[in-house]
Amino acid sequence: MQYNALLTLLLLKLALIHAALAAENIRAIFLFKDVMKSNTTALKTSGFSTLIMFGIGILDNGDIKYYSNTPGSQDVVVASGGAYVGGAALAEKVRSFKTGNVNDTGVNRLEISMNSQHIKNLMSRPGPGADTPLYRNFAALKEAWTLDAVNNDDESLYDVASTVAFAKMLNKMGYKYTIAPYTNVQFWRSLTTQLNSGLKEPNLAMDRVYLQCYDGGANNNPAGWTSNLGMKVVPLIWVTNDSKPVYGTTAAQARSKFSGWNQRNALAGGGYWNDYDIEKMKLSYKDYGGVLAAVFP
Repeated sequence: MQYNALLTLLLLKLALIHAALAAENIRAIFLFKDVMKSNTTALKTSGFSTLIMFGIGILDNGDIKYYSNTPGSQDVVVASGGAYVGGAALAEKVRSFKTGNVNDTGVNRLEISMNSQHIKNLMSRPGPGADTPLYRNFAALKEAWTLDAVNNDDESLYDVASTVAFAKMLNKMGYKYTIAPYTNVQFWRSLTTQLNSGLKEPNLAMDRVYLQCYDGGANNNPAGWTSNLGMKVVPLIWVTNDSKPVYGTTAAQARSKFSGWNQRNALAGGGYWNDYDIEKMKLSYKDYGGVLAAVFP
């Protein structure tokens, strides 16, 4: 009896911890810069809890490539033939984002972001099976980089059936699936409904919505997307930049936007596009990360 009581108490504590982690406010930033050249220490210690590496692509044979998006850097195939082939230095750098005690890093989740190029063809042939090159490559990359999720930044193809098949394939190997929409709410609603049917937090297959609220999504209303998708969203805003300055947002402006949205309709957190501009424009990670920590503690 005493053993059963202790076991029940332990399971209850674990459930409460799990629920608390699931409800944790999200403080995210997309990493556009080559991670081998970005300020790793600042990214780990400025208040961000989620890092999303942008620029992962699938080749037509199922290989996975990392596009560095940085002058002087080279794009590199990181998974091929069911094995990680991106090199030890890159793997060590990526893993380091979540490595350390609470004083060394606040990052507890690492995602990779990609479009849907070649997904439809690969889901048709050879399919999503565990013996296919694509499945084995994603499994190898997950282990090498200690990844938690794959983010879908599809902005052109919008094929529901193949996207659902791909997401379910990733779920089988332990990935969560997330999305970064800016338009076409009907597609994203269909995708969310099919992936999360019969599931509840914290066990959702597609568990985060990073809503683009800049550029093509500048007029997006987080409350409207929350209503349409049936789940809280994480609005993304663009930091001060010289690429499209009109969409740039200072840290003070970011605080105002996030606070206003959150007061009108509760958010799951907030996030930024992107680290490259923070470093190029000599901005402060702590200023932008501090906004998220204040609004989404």
